[in-house]
Amino acid sequence: MKRLLITGAAGNVGKMARERLAHLADTIRLSDIAPMDPAGPNEEVIQCDLADYDAVNQLVQGCDGILHLGGVSVERTYDLIESGNLRGVHNLYEAARANGMPRIVFASSNHTIGYYPQDQRLTTDMPTRPDGWYGISKVFGEAVAQMYHAKFGQETALVRIGSCFERPVDRRMMATWFSYDDFCSLMERIFAVPKLGCPVIWGVSANTCGWWDNSHVNWLGWSPKDNSETYREEVEKLPPRPADAPDVLWQGGMFTADPIFKD
Repeated sequence: MKRLLITGAAGNVGKMARERLAHLADTIRLSDIAPMDPAGPNEEVIQCDLADYDAVNQLVQGCDGILHLGGVSVERTYDLIESGNLRGVHNLYEAARANGMPRIVFASSNHTIGYYPQDQRLTTDMPTRPDGWYGISKVFGEAVAQMYHAKFGQETALVRIGSCFERPVDRRMMATWFSYDDFCSLMERIFAVPKLGCPVIWGVSANTCGWWDNSHVNWLGWSPKDNSETYREEVEKLPPRPADAPDVLWQGGMFTADPIFKD
């Protein structure tokens, strides 16, 4: 690629991607509504509100690929989620359609299926069960991507990210952990394959106690290498959780206990 756009570049995953995916394109264009570190070699830094269509259209111009991490990443008020995650996704896909349809990675979420119990193994063709407005916004984003693929041929990888951190920090994350190395290797494959389509992919490492089946995307040639069992001993030192706690019952964890936030 000549230019890869990373939205949400001021967030934790965005910062990691900025550092570790620079080799994917001659130029990395970094964007966020929040301030970012100054541009380094082969970087462009552009502050942008995803709710502003004209700004998003300019942002996408000249890009061969988009890693869309931008928007609200946790449960918040409807107005905030609507602006960043609904209107923002509309603007991004319309901008992509107007600018050559660069391949997109859409950072979806495990919160699209948060109300499945933890003892149920899931495939991507099972109905969504979002656990809040954030999860609903990711279901919306997946639907937008699927429509743009069917109608216009826009390619998108819909990556339902579990818990992308340096290491798992609690028992639920033993199942949902998505290591930085596995995240980056998935991005490499998504932008390398000749034909992508619009697959839903579980963004998760090869955790022994995982809940999600990625066998449908074996054709992608991606095999996660890391396993949360490496950290089992230290995680098991944490105090036990009540059997009826949301992070023990539901795949979406504590998001299932969030209220409907108001201003």
